[in-house]
Amino acid sequence: MDYQPYDDKTQLDRQIERYPLSFTRNPSAPLIQRPLTLTERTGPVGLERELGAGPLDLSRACVEGPSRPRAVGQLISVFGRVTDEDGSPIPNAIVELWQANSAGRYIHEMDKTDSPLDPNFTGQGRLLTGPEGEFQFYSVKPGAYPVLESGWWWRPPHIHFSIFGVSWMDRYVTQIFFPGEPLNETDLLLNAVHERDARNRLIFEYDSTSMGAVNAISYRRDFVLRGHRQTPALE
Repeated sequence: MDYQPYDDKTQLDRQIERYPLSFTRNPSAPLIQRPLTLTERTGPVGLERELGAGPLDLSRACVEGPSRPRAVGQLISVFGRVTDEDGSPIPNAIVELWQANSAGRYIHEMDKTDSPLDPNFTGQGRLLTGPEGEFQFYSVKPGAYPVLESGWWWRPPHIHFSIFGVSWMDRYVTQIFFPGEPLNETDLLLNAVHERDARNRLIFEYDSTSMGAVNAISYRRDFVLRGHRQTPALE
């Protein structure tokens, strides 16, 4: 099947000035092409069971029981669809998520910031898209955090998305940002996507607020995985 090509201006710069890690995360020589076998195109199967993908509420502690404690922070609902370049839905895709807590802290040994951890927040999980490629989850809005080795750069609030297709060779990774954040204007990764329309595809769309049984702010982001309207990949 032939897919529409995309313009490099709509994607992330491979090497980003003032971001040294970008020079080590990309190959310095052309990739070696090799044929894909049936195994690589179709497997592994049952990945959703292996990875524990299912209904997801990142805002609550991962403990059993009817009244799981909720993490500190503004409750948000995030929803959208995953489609191909023609708008056809991609059902049963595994969407993997990870983010900082409301204080801007990851549960990871490499996070050296002094922001507090939240005992009721793990900041990661997985879900499956529905028949129309739809997904939805709850979380708390992540906080901004400093990139300590830079001496000046703060990352704006964002959520990491990783989407798996029909095989482990089909994986797409990006970061989605929140509208109206002043730190969006100086983020080295977000602004390494030079085309404005493409950059806007990396920012959530505000949808609505809810009050009552669930008090939350809703955001939407659809993902297009091929073609000239492809959502930029951001690692």
